[in-house]
Amino acid sequence: MHAKDIINLFGGQTAIAAALGKSQSTVSYWAKVGVIPAKWQEPILNLAREQGLELSANDFVTSNRMALAAQKLNGGNELVLRMPKTVATQQQHLDLGIQKQIEIDGIGMGVLSDGTPFLTGRGLARLCGVFHNAIQGIGEEWVQDVSLPRVTKIRDILTSHGHVLDMPYIEVEQRSGTFFAYPDTACLAILEYYSFDAGPNIKEEAKKNYRLLAGSALRDFIYTQVGYDPKNALPEKWKYFHDRVSLTYNALPKGTFGIFKEIADMIVTLGQAGLHIDETFVPDISVGIHWSKHWGTINGDERFGQRTKYEHNYPDYFPQAASNPQEPWCYPEEALGEFRRWFRETYIAGGRFQNYVESKVKENKLPISFAQLAIAAYRQ
Repeated sequence: MHAKDIINLFGGQTAIAAALGKSQSTVSYWAKVGVIPAKWQEPILNLAREQGLELSANDFVTSNRMALAAQKLNGGNELVLRMPKTVATQQQHLDLGIQKQIEIDGIGMGVLSDGTPFLTGRGLARLCGVFHNAIQGIGEEWVQDVSLPRVTKIRDILTSHGHVLDMPYIEVEQRSGTFFAYPDTACLAILEYYSFDAGPNIKEEAKKNYRLLAGSALRDFIYTQVGYDPKNALPEKWKYFHDRVSLTYNALPKGTFGIFKEIADMIVTLGQAGLHIDETFVPDISVGIHWSKHWGTINGDERFGQRTKYEHNYPDYFPQAASNPQEPWCYPEEALGEFRRWFRETYIAGGRFQNYVESKVKENKLPISFAQLAIAAYRQ
């Protein structure tokens, strides 16, 4: 099906725009280029199911192929559309975080957790030789019902390079608020606009920077400046766990076990549910305190042998690292069965894990949503 046919299936541009909470101009642009962005395919499929309409994921792929064929017939052989193999979901954007970020000569830049290089709005403005409010204005105009010439031209530039963006920036939710990251594809299109297509607002600064950063040069420049290697990148959400495991590897005396390594399966389970440890969520401290009390209650030294101290270090970016090296207890392996039974029946089922997570919420170190998901994830 062509993108226009998918739109008409719901009663036209105005109807589907209202159902999705988007502006009519956005849907009109989808119809114009013949491509519905991957981000909106899953919501549209859900909407079709709600309304009892026949629509499948393959219809979107067909739509993209038809758009590509039409472009070639019109002489646009250089256009290459990205063909999604599967329907993307909104969660792909909701999960994004900032993996690395720096500022050089007033130009803020970084890499998102999915590897997307970006510039800040102020950084992009500096490259283009314009004020920050000019870049902000592009975002505001993007969602207007009637596309203004500036946005229309920038969208055309994106399309000519094979890109369709729902917005010129990606919203990243942080505890401090919403951060707007302008992906490299949008940055280059805006930079090209101010270099050649902005009429009286063409900027020499933009021309100079466009010559330096066109093609993949901007992406490579950002990766180099922030020290990011896309071929060997560890997802940021697993970095805390990875670095802690690296520092505890072979740290324990033979014949003993430590709390952090023993509860690694819990941490991985939470990570698979999208909840990852960081400097504010260190459950092994809570587990260690409660287990130590239990050890004293059951006379563990007499039953299993004496526990002993070992050297444990936190990654240097953890606030706990200020008192490195730590000296937590490690326990004789003969007590592993007792620990695992206690952890399962007392710490988890007995509500102590829930109490720990809820205490972090009260301290404003974790959001309520995190607490609810963490408790539910490990109970399943």
